Amino acid sequence: MERSTRQRTAIAQALAAVGQPLLPQELLLEAQKSVPSLSLATVYRNLKGLVEDGVVDVVALPGEATRYESHRHHHHHHFHCSSCQKVFDIDACPGDLGHLLPKGYELASHELTFYGRCAGCVA
Repeated sequence: MERSTRQRTAIAQALAAVGQPLLPQELLLEAQKSVPSLSLATVYRNLKGLVEDGVVDVVALPGEATRYESHRHHHHHHFHCSSCQKVFDIDACPGDLGHLLPKGYELASHELTFYGRCAGCVA
């Protein structure tokens, strides 16, 4: 476990406050509200430690740069807006998708990403 620093705290708090997955550059802008001197290199270094400590989760979407979000204790999915490129959490899940698999296959886990336009972009 890494020691707590102002930078690390600002990064973790920014992710929690925004409540959606962020790119490192977006996270930098949010965390700089608390620590103006924060650099992108410091964000990356601290994200690595926060992920290792289980405080932050990686959100990997196909063909997209890695995003990060505060650790969630429950299974959830994501919505990717094709207009503004933001990613939002979706707390609903269709449940057991094992019935979609070919006979004899066993489902271990699943990840769903929904694509479309968010409410802000539709308006």
